[in-house]
Amino acid sequence: MTANTADDSDVRVDIAELLRAVLSRWLRVIVVTVALLVITFVILMLMPRLYESSAGVLVEQRQNAFTGASPQSSISAEALMSSQIELIRSRDTLLSVIDSENLRTVPEFADAGFSPVGFVMRLLGRADERRNIDQQVLSNLYDRLSVSRERDSAIISVSVTSEDPQLAARLANAIANAHVKRRADLTLADTAEASGWLEQEITKLRTRVQEAEAAVAQYRIRNDLFMGSNQTSLPDQQLSTISDQINAAQERKNNAASRAALIRSVLASGQPIDGVTDIRANPIIAQLTQNRADLQAELAQRSATLLDSHPTMQALRAQIGEVNAQIAAEARRVATGLDAEARVEGDIEASLRDDLARVKITASTATESTVQLDALEREARAQRDLLESYLGRYREALSRTESNSILPDVRVVTIAAPSVTPASPKTGLTLGAVAFVAIMLQVGGILFGELMSGRALVSRSPGSYARVTQPETYPPTEMVTERRIEMVDQSVASAPAQDRASVAPVVAAVAQPAAAAAAVSELRRADVGPRQAEAGTPLSNLSADIALGRARVIVLAGVEDEADCRLVSEKLAADATARGLSVVTVDAGSGQVTGAAGLTDLASDGSSFGDVVHKVHDGLANVPWGTIRKLERRSMKPLTLIEALSDLYEVVIVSTGRLSLASSLAVFAGIDCRLVLVSRDREDRLPIEAATEEAEALGFAGAQIVSPPDSAETA
Repeated sequence: MTANTADDSDVRVDIAELLRAVLSRWLRVIVVTVALLVITFVILMLMPRLYESSAGVLVEQRQNAFTGASPQSSISAEALMSSQIELIRSRDTLLSVIDSENLRTVPEFADAGFSPVGFVMRLLGRADERRNIDQQVLSNLYDRLSVSRERDSAIISVSVTSEDPQLAARLANAIANAHVKRRADLTLADTAEASGWLEQEITKLRTRVQEAEAAVAQYRIRNDLFMGSNQTSLPDQQLSTISDQINAAQERKNNAASRAALIRSVLASGQPIDGVTDIRANPIIAQLTQNRADLQAELAQRSATLLDSHPTMQALRAQIGEVNAQIAAEARRVATGLDAEARVEGDIEASLRDDLARVKITASTATESTVQLDALEREARAQRDLLESYLGRYREALSRTESNSILPDVRVVTIAAPSVTPASPKTGLTLGAVAFVAIMLQVGGILFGELMSGRALVSRSPGSYARVTQPETYPPTEMVTERRIEMVDQSVASAPAQDRASVAPVVAAVAQPAAAAAAVSELRRADVGPRQAEAGTPLSNLSADIALGRARVIVLAGVEDEADCRLVSEKLAADATARGLSVVTVDAGSGQVTGAAGLTDLASDGSSFGDVVHKVHDGLANVPWGTIRKLERRSMKPLTLIEALSDLYEVVIVSTGRLSLASSLAVFAGIDCRLVLVSRDREDRLPIEAATEEAEALGFAGAQIVSPPDSAETA
């Protein structure tokens, strides 16, 4: 293996010397560290103990139904919490706490204390300006106050530190309560402002409602749009009444005409007229009918003693016939009367229809006017509804304002309690940090001193590092590792006797490092040039090249059949995985649609790179044809996929199918690979030469020719 090393005159760092230098001064390191710890402990003991207490404030969504706005706030939760924190830290809130807790008389907050900056400024003759007591107390309270949001919750913690734990708890609770009171006052002020605004709007709306209702009444009067008892206009009521009268007159006319026709039909047929209702109701006909009945009774009585030719019998029959004639004449007069009644009802119907036409004209005019009336009524109704809504809100807001029953949008959920453990100073943590820093600084100083003095630098001996040289014609990517030497030995042992001679120089080069460069260079020269000049290369030689790392990307193209490429791909993949190499096979020529995503899906942007590579087992992966029947040849993704797979896998085998116009070989033109033409009939040189020329036309430098294995051999 090649190693780039420095000249023999270079120096190196002696780690052992550095360790000895540190260990030789361990006593001084411990003494200095202990001294610093003692000084730090004394300083910590002299520092005042500060106790911290915290109160929790819950922030809820603020809702105010009296302003007419939506209850949902447009402010985000983060902005709302930040606003609440700033309100808690505001000057007005803290001044109310200072007044309620009388902090101006507490020395801890009223005194200025020692300030290193102020001390230096006083030494320079530039003393800072004197601040009044409120500014001093506010400054100290700001320094002792911490307001923060509890993670992603709606709770704000108000923490105060003080030398007195009781005072710290009292101040935390006072600040939280002052904020709640201030929010309640703000909410009450908002409600009071809303009630005042509502009162002004109600006054305006009352005037608008009166004007709208007056406009409706005046429009009714101007256009005679009066309403009846059932909230319908007078023209509509008249139309309904006249229509009913027309229907009744028409019904009476038809009834009278039908009764008259019935009477005439009965008279014409010679049937008894007594069954007709109008005939029975006529008093004259009733009297004549009674006379006829008496005569018929007398005739029947006399027929018992007199013959039919007797004058009395003839006289009775003549009287009965005269009565029947009178009844028929009277019935005709009844039919004539019914005809007259029908004509009268017809005249009434015609008159009513004339009235209906006039009312329709009036109603159409009223309907056109009703459109504008409806618009005026809608406007008046809308103004009235808005007025009633504002009146309800105003009454509720006024009642809440007068009774001070406003709930603020914050409330205290955690009451601060006096702390029993000081929050500052942290003695253990501070001492640990001082000890660590003291030790690291001393050790670093010792190491730096040793390096600067040169005691830890020693000259590098010429034999310390072996340097292996090799010719420039042997690139580092083709170096043979011990693992591949074993794989070549196994491939040679399993190869046929006639093929062992071709790989013997490589095995010898691997076994003898001194001749490795020459052997590999000879093999490289043998690969240069058109492959069509060779009569064919055994498949075992190609497997050996893969094992030696001389071929990492193999592109297979069939001369006769696509199945030959598949057999060679399976054979090469089996040999490489048997030797412990990681292999990925790419189906770019079968054209067989698969259920899993593959190369065609990647080329058509239907799948990503990670979706088309499917693991078969450890060391072997597969890229199938895909779910799309046709490969998109203009896509650059298949070429990018092969380049990416060559970085992830040791061997990439691409099967492009039979070399023809439909072959996918052109998709992989320009990639650094070894092109392998698969042909069963090596004697027929014409197809092989044509395939080679076509490959060269696509941009491939040369092609290696192999024969596919038998089915039994592949199995």
